[in-house]
Amino acid sequence: MSVPFEKSYCAHAGLESSHPVHRAYHDDEYGVFSDDDTVLFERLVLEINQAGLSWELILKKRDGFRAAYRGFDIAAVAAFGEEDRARLLADAGIIRNRLKVDSAIHNARVVQGLQAEFGSFHTWLQKHHPMEKDEWCRLFKKTFKFTGGEIVGEFLMSLGYLGGAHHLECRFYAERLPSLR
Repeated sequence: MSVPFEKSYCAHAGLESSHPVHRAYHDDEYGVFSDDDTVLFERLVLEINQAGLSWELILKKRDGFRAAYRGFDIAAVAAFGEEDRARLLADAGIIRNRLKVDSAIHNARVVQGLQAEFGSFHTWLQKHHPMEKDEWCRLFKKTFKFTGGEIVGEFLMSLGYLGGAHHLECRFYAERLPSLR
């Protein structure tokens, strides 16, 4: 069952007006497939950091996240040590939550392992696509840290692996339907 358009993210992003934070993300990124591991890792880190907070806050802090996590360079983040962890926990430009910081570092190392085994994070995702949300959730919980059902669902929806990113009445609905790529 679909939510009414006026309660959807599409409406919230301000399709009739220009919302200062959500509009560009909704129009240019949400539900858009990417095979770039850096983009995939960024989205995973941002979705994890959004847990319990608003997406608007995360979008407003996005530049801070990019700076703190070295442009979401997977190898750089995987190499972070205690000094980097302390730097991140003191950085007001990001979410200073130890579990979220630790998960970003841990998950970068996991992504490196997936890259070594499958060639890329993207290839690993493609190997499992299509799956139902509950299957994805079990796989992510087994593979990554701090990846509950909502985080996994939003991560996959935001990249077009699961449906639901756009409301039926949204102009992007048809062009961003999930498909095997």
